Amino acid sequence: MNHPVSSNRAAADATLALLWERIRRQGDMPGFTRAINAILASMRGEDEREFSMTQTVLSDPVLTQKVLRLANSGMYSAFGQRINTVSKAVLVLGTEAIGHLALGLKLIEELSKSTPDSALAHVEMEKAVLAGMVAQQVAARAATRDPEEAVVCSILHSLGRMMVTFYMPERWSRMQLEAGIGLEGNAALEVLGLSLEALGRATAEHWGLPRNLVAGMRTLEPGEREDGFGHDDWLAALGTMSTRCANSLWNDDEAGAAEVAELAAAFAPMLGVAPEHVMAAIDKAKLAAAADLTIAPLAQPQRAQAEAQVASIARKREAGNRILMSGVADMRDAGIKVNPGQMMSMALETIYQGLSFTRAFAFLRNRREGKYQARIGFGEGAKSLIPNLVFGDAYAADVFHAALTADRVIFIENARDPKFAAKLPGWWCGTLSEARCFVVIPMSMNGQPVGFIYGDWDDSFPSISLSQSEFALLNDVRALVVGALERRTQAELAGAAKY
Repeated sequence: MNHPVSSNRAAADATLALLWERIRRQGDMPGFTRAINAILASMRGEDEREFSMTQTVLSDPVLTQKVLRLANSGMYSAFGQRINTVSKAVLVLGTEAIGHLALGLKLIEELSKSTPDSALAHVEMEKAVLAGMVAQQVAARAATRDPEEAVVCSILHSLGRMMVTFYMPERWSRMQLEAGIGLEGNAALEVLGLSLEALGRATAEHWGLPRNLVAGMRTLEPGEREDGFGHDDWLAALGTMSTRCANSLWNDDEAGAAEVAELAAAFAPMLGVAPEHVMAAIDKAKLAAAADLTIAPLAQPQRAQAEAQVASIARKREAGNRILMSGVADMRDAGIKVNPGQMMSMALETIYQGLSFTRAFAFLRNRREGKYQARIGFGEGAKSLIPNLVFGDAYAADVFHAALTADRVIFIENARDPKFAAKLPGWWCGTLSEARCFVVIPMSMNGQPVGFIYGDWDDSFPSISLSQSEFALLNDVRALVVGALERRTQAELAGAAKY
């Protein structure tokens, strides 16, 4: 490898020896080294590569979640399909793409675990993530390039800076004092005995990363492509530009914006992407960073608002789940002491409060009249709506009869989807169409529908999806109501038999 020449080989060796020792003290990052070996083996495997990669990713629950999240993100929206499994992600994006994606995610995850409680270390890590975002968007506009490989190389471009801030913060402080904040690299030879680039590449080799990724970690100054300009050179140029863009984007100020425009113009000929397309890619990466980063100044306003909303929703859902569990316990305790009407009332109140419904109604079937009729309701205006909540029990091709026939809880995430309009009955459209999403909880005895509970959310409630534990609690509620109805029916039959 052609590393930049150190002015002090002994000092460089001493620095690397200290780095390896400090890494070993923190467990030699075993999670990362095991992961990269498995990922690289899956990428190189001759047989069943897709299955091997799927198995590798699924062995790490955190990695699984992140791969699926990225596979469904705006970065891959061009595929136009929802990806719900790692197997499908591998088939759609390819083994190499998922492998590089997993490598980048695992690198950041393991470095984060090893990070001391240092703001400097977190800054360098997030700058590396931001550089990866820029690289992905730019690479996506270069049709012959691998965006995921570009992401990994661009993250690795800052590896030297990350390793020093993570494991040798006292050296980093000296470099800042001697060269100034943002110019630490200028003091690297004096303080470390080797450049930050050389330290990063030595670390990558120490971990056994592939040659092409290590080669892409070089700094390559902008200009026209020279003879022999190859794929490794392109990766190095993109990594250099992305890393510098991340530094310029960090504070989200006018000076940084001007620097980004200069970088885009300077590197565009080497990258083979028009300057305006480079700028569009950087703008898209900046939007993603504002949503995904945590401490970058450019992310603060949006991040603070989003985190507050997420935290509020999480607290509300946790409190709601406690209400559901307590309500189910109360219904079980009531047992035979309450009649079906009282049990239905308890069920409706429990679900209304536990899921924070805008409105909720209990419908019962009247066999003689051949219709379903709402009997009780909660929520603003619910009482006035009850007389209009009635429909025939003859089967119709709508979501309510489908739920009753299937006898299972149905959750409708977007009732306003034009494709779903044909499945919504007229009585619902005329009374409850303010709802954005709703739940139908059917109740049956001896295979025959006897009623259902309905609950909905309007636009005042954030987007929602029910968890498996919530579905389980809803099924517990309906089983208890059905049990009360069955007890009444058996009692009536027993009474009739006496006469």
